[in-house]
Amino acid sequence: MNLEEVRKLYDFAGRTVVITGGAGVLGGEMACALVGVNANVVILDRDPALADQVVKRFEQTRGKYLVVKGDVLDKTSLQEAAKEVIAQFGRVDCLINGAGGNNPKATTNPELLFFDLPAEAMKFVYELNLLGTILPCQVFGKYMVAQKEGIILNVSSMNAFRPLTRIPAYSAAKAAVSNFTQWLAVHMAQEYSPDIRVNAIAPGFFLTEQNRFLLTDKETGKQTARGKKILDHTPMGRYGCPEDLLGAVLWLLSPMSKFVTGIVVPIDGGFSAYSGV
Repeated sequence: MNLEEVRKLYDFAGRTVVITGGAGVLGGEMACALVGVNANVVILDRDPALADQVVKRFEQTRGKYLVVKGDVLDKTSLQEAAKEVIAQFGRVDCLINGAGGNNPKATTNPELLFFDLPAEAMKFVYELNLLGTILPCQVFGKYMVAQKEGIILNVSSMNAFRPLTRIPAYSAAKAAVSNFTQWLAVHMAQEYSPDIRVNAIAPGFFLTEQNRFLLTDKETGKQTARGKKILDHTPMGRYGCPEDLLGAVLWLLSPMSKFVTGIVVPIDGGFSAYSGV
């Protein structure tokens, strides 16, 4: 295989990629990269206005895009969004389940003990991360079944490999996402088509709007005690940048990984490999 052949495998012209949470920090970076390799990119979000900053970065690219309103916890909403996607692009080739997150009320601290975590807050985290992954797979996966091909890429977390302190609901939910990824990979290949692949990435510590002030001090910008502990246990000694995800994402969505399904790829600067000693 020569360089020109490799380039063709990473040319997504004519392929449609739906990204839930595509207006977020990580999802937005994926969207920009995919438009840059000629994909038809669909940003799906409950608030389409949040995608404005991402779309501004598309101006110098050749790929097409669509911003669609959709709630990952509302199947009817997702079905309506899917109709818009099909009307615009005719098919769904890839689905990235980027929507997810934690809830401060489901996080332990000196004032909020584990025993007092509200069930409603924990339920919200479970549903956002797990159900918010399953429902888009149900809706958009049906189109892949009809096509006999497609790629689903879920977003798990390093919490799924080794739970972190303070965030029991989020850690458990992401572990469930990893398990579901493996289950769905087998189900799709055995029941429908071996050309429907399902994988996941597991980001380590990336600075996002959700965790920025847990890891850095809002006033000084210096590391918090938790942030320092994380970097001390990350051999590369830094947080991830959104673009650090792109190599794995493009590989898993491309024909270069056509014999890969049911895996969860850590992208963590070595965090999972380090015992602390």
